[in-house]
Amino acid sequence: MTILPAPAGTGIVFKRVDLDGFLVEAIGRNVAKVSYATSLMKKGVLISTTEHLLSAFMGCGVDNALIELNNLELPIMDGSARPFVRMIQKAGLKAQRRKRKYLRILKSVQVREGDKTIAVHPHDGYSVAYSINFPHPLIGHSAFQVELGNGAFAREIAPARTFGFFHEAEALKNMGLIRGASTENAIVLSKDGVLNPPLRYPDEFVRHKVLDLIGDLALLGRPIIGRIEADRAGHAMHTALVTRILRDRSICEEVTADELPESVVSAQPTNPLHARL
Repeated sequence: MTILPAPAGTGIVFKRVDLDGFLVEAIGRNVAKVSYATSLMKKGVLISTTEHLLSAFMGCGVDNALIELNNLELPIMDGSARPFVRMIQKAGLKAQRRKRKYLRILKSVQVREGDKTIAVHPHDGYSVAYSINFPHPLIGHSAFQVELGNGAFAREIAPARTFGFFHEAEALKNMGLIRGASTENAIVLSKDGVLNPPLRYPDEFVRHKVLDLIGDLALLGRPIIGRIEADRAGHAMHTALVTRILRDRSICEEVTADELPESVVSAQPTNPLHARL
């Protein structure tokens, strides 16, 4: 994978260099399937496991980038967004002339599936609250909330790794999933512990769910001004909320930093100008 700068207004675009440079935009209409990861597809061309890189872009303020891939799946790295954040920080960002556009949430909307929910509410900032409940002694019920201004993403969210259960690994691999999974790129849980300690945070599991959510919501194509509340949601419900917001434009309005109070702009994880690597 190679990440390249792109002109203002490009957005985040994947390029399959092994398929004659076919382009797949990281936007809601190209969501293909979601299970253990979020995949994009355009005219049969697949881009898999996009959420960690998209989360890093959103948390670091990258609006425009071209990502060249020679295969269908992004590198998993260590299972978190931290390696991507470090690479972005090392490369540096360049402000672009075009003003950044935001999606300001105007009314509350909820997506529900059984006892699982995800909702978005008006809020002067970008706030995420997530709760999970797994029948495991190291997880159980866990909740985390964060305001994404002032570098909080890099400190509080980016290092949180994906996780999985050792007893499920064989069945998932037989389904063609997690083929590259190992203790180097995920927290691996036994029935009563973790096979590759230490954890980076006591609540690393729910923080990773926040990471995934931020990456999936990047498919809106704009940073959100609002509050997201999720309870045991997952990728399918994250992207269902993206689809709901994009289909019903009464939920939000598109605004630039010039139309917002300074306090709202400063509460965002990014500056008011478009940026590229």
